[in-house]
Amino acid sequence: MSPRILVTGAGGFIGRSVVAALRQAQDVTPSRIRLLLRNPGNLPPGGGPDAGAPAPDVVRADLVDPASLRGVCDGVDVVLHCASHIGDDEHLTEAVNGHGTRALVAEAARAAAGRVVYVSTAAVYGRGPFTGALPGELPLAPASPTSRSRAAAERHVLDADGVVLRPHLVLGAGDRWVVPGMAGLLGLLSAGLKGCTARHSVVDVRALGRAVVAAGMSDRDLAGVHHVNHPDPVDCSELLDTVADRLGLRLPGAPVDIDEARSRLAGRPRALHHLGMLAVDHWFADDGFWCGVGADPGAGFARSIAEHAPWYREFVDR
Repeated sequence: MSPRILVTGAGGFIGRSVVAALRQAQDVTPSRIRLLLRNPGNLPPGGGPDAGAPAPDVVRADLVDPASLRGVCDGVDVVLHCASHIGDDEHLTEAVNGHGTRALVAEAARAAAGRVVYVSTAAVYGRGPFTGALPGELPLAPASPTSRSRAAAERHVLDADGVVLRPHLVLGAGDRWVVPGMAGLLGLLSAGLKGCTARHSVVDVRALGRAVVAAGMSDRDLAGVHHVNHPDPVDCSELLDTVADRLGLRLPGAPVDIDEARSRLAGRPRALHHLGMLAVDHWFADDGFWCGVGADPGAGFARSIAEHAPWYREFVDR
């Protein structure tokens, strides 16, 4: 029989791709998918019933209200935990990511769910450089309220022998941070960045969705931490040049080097923070995850940006 699978954050950026991957998986029956949503009105496209197809089970619950989670894991074999809060509100990020994950893991244990897969972030390592780093090689040094709370969430999952996936830069329709942040940086510089060869790990959100499903469905013992990015890192200048080209950004100035870019961004701490991250390696090596679970990491950065460019152009224009 097909496993019963619970997806948290099913209406979010990553959760929507996980739901899409589940609906494409041959071994998953739609009626055995349960979607946990804080607002059921955010049911992802394709999450509702197709003509003649059984609808997934939709439950309303909120990670900041542990009592609302009672029963959400009953009868569930696999929990795919994609819900998170990203922002500077330390109280809310801790309530959702830290305390909420602890409550969810406890509920999964009470209901005897077989596996919990948590989508975390490589930001739990803090600032780089990180060059070809494998899971287990780096200490955790989260530098923001969001990454600290997600490191706390990881501990709850790992203490329960769960699976933690750490992507770095996640790209695709629905991304309001990574590529829009690069576009904003380029706009402030009015120029591209030359000679920056720092390497960055990236993953298409659709590939990440497949990875989450594969981790949940695999018969391998995956307990622990895995890096989930495309195997080929992308250097900083290529990242920015491709974003500028595909989004049709008008950059009147000639490309500048890192020192000139820092000078132009003086007095803009957030932009300088982004530039500082891009200027050093954030390359997280694969530990054999993709091959081990039989998932496809996708075609790589250039093709991903090309395919998602219409969505990004519309978002940036707005």
